[in-house]
Amino acid sequence: MRLQVKGVCFSYGSVSVLEDVTFKVQAGETLGIIGPNGSGKSTLLRCLARVLKPRMGTVFLDGKNLAALRGREVGRYLGYVPPPGTGQAFPCTVLETVLQGRRPHLTWGVSHGDLAAVTRALAYLGLTDLGERQLGELSSGQRQKVLIARALAQEPEVFLLDEPTATLDIRYQLEVLARMRELATEQGRVVVMVLHDLNLASRFSDRLLLLHNGRIVAAGTPKTVLTPENIRVVYGVEAVVTETRWGLQVTPVAPLDMTGTKGMAKVVLAARG
Repeated sequence: MRLQVKGVCFSYGSVSVLEDVTFKVQAGETLGIIGPNGSGKSTLLRCLARVLKPRMGTVFLDGKNLAALRGREVGRYLGYVPPPGTGQAFPCTVLETVLQGRRPHLTWGVSHGDLAAVTRALAYLGLTDLGERQLGELSSGQRQKVLIARALAQEPEVFLLDEPTATLDIRYQLEVLARMRELATEQGRVVVMVLHDLNLASRFSDRLLLLHNGRIVAAGTPKTVLTPENIRVVYGVEAVVTETRWGLQVTPVAPLDMTGTKGMAKVVLAARG
């Protein structure tokens, strides 16, 4: 399965949010979408998930125009996980919530295969013991993992995740991102994730897409995208980028308007507390 995006543009009314976004993601590859607030990351992911309709441009799945596919067929190809806090916790159990991911595959009722897929998804993310718990009883981080499990149970070819680790603690951030990377490398899935943490994006992405004001500023390996110059231009921050065995380490130093001698002194004093 290959995801191909050609010339996607999107506007909210007269406000342009995405302009001429074009890229490809191959099977077995993980793409991290990064950029400052308001750069169009979530909007792009919603366009890929067919939640939003682009003003211009086309999204292809293995050469098929996504807009031409029927709803159930899209559900078999694409698994979308919205950002944390989207919607409300409905009065249903974790098991029932994850089972919703099987809707594109259901015929007359829930089969043994459907239940097996749900069981695998829960076990994959360490949620088996929470199966009978009500969704509303869980922490925000646990609920986020349940939504990811729902997408896993769907067994799509392409995973689209919007800030999947935003409400997770450090341990579960690493666990979830490692699992998603594993799905790509070992099962040949396509994984596209919107991430704010540049260090996690570097570590768990094969390639990065850097957005700014709705346009692609840089695309490529983490090493070619996460440069001090790109971070300065896009984020307005001076940063030090260091190569480590676990990926690039991005250390923000100060906003550009605080990089003078006095400004840097203030930053150092603030860091020391």
